Formats: sequence, structure tokens, C-alpha cells
Amino acid sequence: MVTSLPGARRDVEPRLLRAFVAVSEELHFTRAAARLYVAQQALSRDVRRLERELATDLFVRSTRQVVLTADGERLLPYARRVLEAQDELTAAFARGGATATRPLLVDLNSPGLFSARVLERARQLVPHCELMARFESGLTGAAAEIAAGRIDASFGRYAGLPAALRASLAQQPVRYEPMAVLLPTGHPLAALDEVPLARLAGERVYAGAGNDRTPEWTDLAERLFAGRGIEVAPPAPLAVGPEEFARVMAKHRNPVLAVVGFPELPGAVLRPLVDPVPLSPVSLVWRRGLDHPGLDALRRAAAELAAAEGWLVRPMNAWIPDNDALIMVS
Repeated sequence: MVTSLPGARRDVEPRLLRAFVAVSEELHFTRAAARLYVAQQALSRDVRRLERELATDLFVRSTRQVVLTADGERLLPYARRVLEAQDELTAAFARGGATATRPLLVDLNSPGLFSARVLERARQLVPHCELMARFESGLTGAAAEIAAGRIDASFGRYAGLPAALRASLAQQPVRYEPMAVLLPTGHPLAALDEVPLARLAGERVYAGAGNDRTPEWTDLAERLFAGRGIEVAPPAPLAVGPEEFARVMAKHRNPVLAVVGFPELPGAVLRPLVDPVPLSPVSLVWRRGLDHPGLDALRRAAAELAAAEGWLVRPMNAWIPDNDALIMVS
């Protein structure tokens, strides 16, 4: 426990000390956040909270560098000892090796999306572990499988899940994915390089209505279209596989709400949406309490890629629902 600094309390949370130690060792908030698999805003919030609890500044921050203050230097050895003791305690009471050695089952939602890159990087980090891909098509469907223990992790819009499902899950923000529209070849908007959202007024846009595995996506579309004269297309037969999806799309001729990384389909063109740029907020989601080195690697891989490629930086003139914005900085 830390008790020697001015205003110190007896109940300093180890999470706050871990944030402090990471920044102390990296001297860089972005790198420290990637190391801890958290958003930079959440890390900064934890450091500020620790400073408030200890009633002292721990870092001198500038646009060019982060430097420990004298009190920060004084706290560092105490913090390291506390965290070492916590790690020893965790190791002493860790569960048996069965969970750690079995394959980690990771839902990528659909083939060809950015989540496959996260999985591939995680495999590089823990080559001794087996990480197996699954394709559940939507986070609501996948979350039910996670809660039941049939898969371990997935990617998607966490804020769109029912509260009852979220109670058994944990999440890590990974990416704000720009949204797009998939247009049948010959559609008047297909000639544009980008589609202003206002140009979809009067259109019926397919967004998974009626699919009980993807209601979080339909909800996002309804929020985006509200007040803009865009209608969510009625349910269509559930198409499994790109060939069937392309066939049903060609038959109904409705634009389809998608993301910029959506795989190419025959007979269709993908165009980014702009004015504003709507974002699909994506989190890595797993069963609360899951202890597996593959999950640790998956979280680290997601944080590394997000930091390196700016996945959690919102572009200018972006749109995102308020409840999603709150979750994505947690």
C-alpha cells in the first residue's frame, strides 16, 4: 500500500498503479495504452484519478514529452512492489491449465474484415497457442454463444447488445469503422466516388432487418437514418455466403448498409458514406472472467493495430450515437 505521499489513501486501486507504472516506463501515453489494451482516454483518466487520490502531480506533460515529477519517482518503486505482489497472488490461485491450453475460439463476424488481421497478429504473438476462427455473422448472435461458453470472443457493436447479455461480457474498444453503402451495378449513385448521406433520402436501404443475429446493426442504421428521409428496407430472406447475398441483392435492388472494408461482391459497387462520415463502433468482446493466453494476445494485437493505424481516431465530420461514444472510451 502507498501511504508515504501527501494525501495518500489506503485503498489505491492496483489498476491505477498499473496505469501509472506503464506510463512511467513508456513515458508516452499512447504506447502505454497499447501495452495495457485500453483506450488512451481511459488511461489518462486513471492517471488523473491517481493524482487526485494522492494529491500530487506524478507527471509533467507537454506536447513533446512526458516526464516523472519528484513524487512520481518516489511512487514508482512502491507501485512496482504492489503490482508484483498482486501478480504473485494471481499466479498462486490461478485456475488449472485446461482453460489455458485449449483452443481459443474467435468469431470474426464475416470473412474479409479487419478482425482477421487482429487474429493473425495474435497468432504471431502466441505461436504456441491455437486460435481458431469462427463466423457467426453478428455480435448479438455471437454474444449468446460467448455467454454459453461455445465461443470465446467476437467483434462488434457492444452498445447494441441487450443489457442482460452485456452483464456477462467484457469489452475493449478496437476501431471506429467508416460506413459505406453497397449499390447494385447501374444504380444512379454508383457513379459517385463517395455518397453523401443526404443522397440516400427516399431510398430503402437494407440493414439486416429481421435477422435475429444482427439487431445491433439494424439499430445503428435506424439511428443513422432517423430524420434523414431514409428507410430501413423490410426483411429479406437470410442469405448465407457471398453468392447467395449477391443473388438476393440483385433481385431486390436495395442499397445495402455496409462498412468500407466489406468484401467485393459481383454485380455491386461499394461507396463510402460522407457528410457526415458515419462510424460503426467495434469492440473486442469476450466472456467476463475468461483467463487464456490467447485472449491476452488478442487484446494486445487489437491495441497494437489500433494505435499504429489510428483505428480509434474519429475523422472530421464523423457521426456516432452518443451511447456508443461513451462505451468506446471506457
